[in-house]
Amino acid sequence: MIYFKKLMKKAGSDLKHNYALYLMVLPVVLYYVIFHYLPMAGLVMAFEDFKPKLGLWKSPFVGLSNFRDFFSSIYFSRTVKNTLAISGLELLISFPVTILFALLLNEIRQKHFKRVVQTVSYMPHFISMVVVAGLILDFCGSRGLVAQIVSLFTKETQNLLGKPEYWRPVYIVSGLWKELGFGSIIYLAALSGVDQQLYEAAAIDGANRLKQTFHVTLPGIAPTIIIMLILKIGQIMSVGYEKTILLYNPQVYETADIISSYVYRKGLLEFNYGYSTAVGMFNSVINMILLVITNHISKKLTETSLF
Repeated sequence: MIYFKKLMKKAGSDLKHNYALYLMVLPVVLYYVIFHYLPMAGLVMAFEDFKPKLGLWKSPFVGLSNFRDFFSSIYFSRTVKNTLAISGLELLISFPVTILFALLLNEIRQKHFKRVVQTVSYMPHFISMVVVAGLILDFCGSRGLVAQIVSLFTKETQNLLGKPEYWRPVYIVSGLWKELGFGSIIYLAALSGVDQQLYEAAAIDGANRLKQTFHVTLPGIAPTIIIMLILKIGQIMSVGYEKTILLYNPQVYETADIISSYVYRKGLLEFNYGYSTAVGMFNSVINMILLVITNHISKKLTETSLF
């Protein structure tokens, strides 16, 4: 009890002296409480045959039935495989390309040109996903520019978004175009913190720009890269549904249907709320397990970790 009183007194004193900082962080805390923590009560639906008219606490309890239905359905293997495939491609392609772009941007010495490149690369991030999806549909349609370029090699004019084999390349490339510049910001911030004296020492030792990159730059931003990698792996099962549902169609479900789009169809189109909650819960649990494992491995190997 005495310890608790001392702790509360210390917290009150800290709040009094740093009230401005607490006010700044308050909107973020409220956002996560309202939109992330409070909705967790809805996970009860995963174990119910949820009926809106009965409410959250009076709907029939079905135990693990929703989970068994998902694991035994034909959609389980397809959605998990497609989700992992798209996340894996983003991890193998988009993640290193974003780092490479930041490194190249950091090498530009002409300030005005650098600002132009930054502005142009950042702009797509602020375009609405609906607008981006519309552009992709136009460019990849049978008469679109991208489809016409592809037809020069395939000798066949076709709608790229109607072909399962083209779905993932279109998804990855368009995502890279939209998020490349904005995703590089955190690495540029990390690069600005690398001690410039290290570059001078490396230059004196005869290291060219490439060697400086490998022996000074990359080690300097390695902690940032590792943290971002841990976060990426922790989100590997969370491919966003917005872009998918705006672009996909039954012709490409084979390679385009992912867990989040399946949850959308089952929950909002078929009104099977308990089932979709169970699928979403499975998705979140796998993400949490991957995050903890990756963080533990990183802590053991590099001494850099989230917690």
